[in-house]
Amino acid sequence: MSFSSVVQTTITPHSQKPLTERNYPKESEVSDAIQRAAKAQKEWKNVALKDRIKIAERFTEEFKKMENEIPLELTLQMGRPVAQNAGEIRGTLERAKYMISIAESSLADVPLTDTDKPGFRRYIRREAVGVVLIIAPWNFPYLTSINSVLPALIAGNAVILKPSPQTPLTGERFAQAFYNAGLPKDLLITLHLTPELTQYAVQHPLVNFVSFTGSVAGGRAVERAAAQAKTIKGVALELGGKDPAYVRPDADLQYSVAELVDGAFFNAGQSCCAVERIYVHDSLYDDFVREYAQQVQNYKLGDPTTEGINLGPVVSVASANRIRKQVADAVSQGAKPLIAEDKFPQATPGSAFVAPQVLVDVNHTMEVMTEETFGPVVGIQKVSSDEEALKLMNDSPYGLTASIWSKSAPDSLVENLEFGTVFLNRCDYLDPALAWTGVKDSGRGISLSKFGYDQLTRAKSVHLKSLNP
Repeated sequence: MSFSSVVQTTITPHSQKPLTERNYPKESEVSDAIQRAAKAQKEWKNVALKDRIKIAERFTEEFKKMENEIPLELTLQMGRPVAQNAGEIRGTLERAKYMISIAESSLADVPLTDTDKPGFRRYIRREAVGVVLIIAPWNFPYLTSINSVLPALIAGNAVILKPSPQTPLTGERFAQAFYNAGLPKDLLITLHLTPELTQYAVQHPLVNFVSFTGSVAGGRAVERAAAQAKTIKGVALELGGKDPAYVRPDADLQYSVAELVDGAFFNAGQSCCAVERIYVHDSLYDDFVREYAQQVQNYKLGDPTTEGINLGPVVSVASANRIRKQVADAVSQGAKPLIAEDKFPQATPGSAFVAPQVLVDVNHTMEVMTEETFGPVVGIQKVSSDEEALKLMNDSPYGLTASIWSKSAPDSLVENLEFGTVFLNRCDYLDPALAWTGVKDSGRGISLSKFGYDQLTRAKSVHLKSLNP
């Protein structure tokens, strides 16, 4: 099947005008790119680790040179207010520098000298897996891509990077920065692909590992494609979340409200680890809800290229319609909306602008408390005990992050929460020193931390016996 005449068009969310176009390649061109990457990787894996690290360090310098161009460009692609995009650049550099700083220790041989007998030498080596296909999302395209692109290259792999059709320029920026830093040709190839071509790439015999970030449905499609390939390959899936927060009786009310408003509404709630449901102890519930709704009403929704706007559109009209339906369904089931939509006149039907909304009188029969919203909406439910909160927080097919708001959270809460990351008094944040991982339908695999190098390498055991007397 040929897609050479098919064009990918990126629509700017706030204006609904075309921004940029890219031609899709033919299958033969995709295969050729993967073959070139595989050939380049054979040489790259033998380059000294210290030299690969030097190129990664220069990448951070080259990427930083783009910091004045990226913010507006990113807003036009995915809709986040321009002023907030500096944070993504800063976070991308923070993660890159941390993964660089631990590369030598994470990829070093593991000797077994403490148990070796005379005449034997044994060690475990971390070797590159080969060609890594990285399928990136649009919501935090630089932050999510750096988690895999940079450590994959440092570890000696080649990378095929497929950016989202919503943010095609981000993949091109990564390639430009790496090649300006001295990365040899064909080790990082950006491809714009249809779903059919993506499946073809996943199943290509020279692709050894696939890292996907996106929806649960998308993750299942990638997993099915990989399972049907003629060659066995690894798959990492970073999928959705329905991340809960629990506000205990001893929480700092003002602090918790401010942090949880930001955790739910930053980037219009379009984060896999955004706070989407809040459980508040009944002793604080009324005060918390009143203050929370007041702060949400202060958001300025509008054109994200305009100064003073701190809430932009969601990524598409289709996404906006889905979010509005989820809210309407909850209200029809008895949920009470606390934010008057007429305060946000930009949020009109047929647009990508969605009014921020806080729902109370919610429960787990409503989709808004059980299925990912990925929009500027949060449900708040009253609870009477830690045990009730724990039960409700775990009552979800997702398990990405959970947060507790308290001066002294019991260990039993942390130990029994079924999530990849548990926070105390913070949320919606990735510390690059910690493993980023999910459980249940939030996916599998690990990025960031020293463990992030494990899935991008394979263990080779070396067992040497000397025949010298």
